[in-house]
Amino acid sequence: MMLTPAQTIGPFFSHALPWPDGPHVVAADAPGAFWLRGRVLDGAGEPVPDALIESWQADPDGRLGGPFRGFGRCPTDPHGWWAIRTVKPGPVPGAGGRPQAPHLALSVFARGLLHRVVTRVYFADEPTANAADPVLSGLPEPARGTLVAGQTEDGYRFDIRLQGEHETVFFAV
Repeated sequence: MMLTPAQTIGPFFSHALPWPDGPHVVAADAPGAFWLRGRVLDGAGEPVPDALIESWQADPDGRLGGPFRGFGRCPTDPHGWWAIRTVKPGPVPGAGGRPQAPHLALSVFARGLLHRVVTRVYFADEPTANAADPVLSGLPEPARGTLVAGQTEDGYRFDIRLQGEHETVFFAV
């Protein structure tokens, strides 16, 4: 019997998807630098120790591309924790030019997932922008909370629940 790709998937993230700068989107001394931290949890609320988080974002002025890379990648530790050092992105235009609230896009690669799942991280200290965001405001109220990172002493916390109660909203891309 031959194994199919679905039977041979991961966990291989730590050695198959390296990124030289890892979780450091910006240098520690970059103006406005902070840590975005969280845990990846499975449907039973247990940590996922072998996941990989990939982040994409605009620069502080809302520009994509250019000299600002806006990319980071961090594997989870044995307790499911991940962390990305970054800066808050500026608002970017959405459909019809309507501004989107500052947010990061996250991809999650984990055991049992044949394809990555994609979500967004919004910031709790941006209530006006969040209320006007076309994506966030288009979700039912309980689901919105799964996309908002809470403030911490050195940045923000954003836990990712892959399924179950309080499952993080994921987008088809």
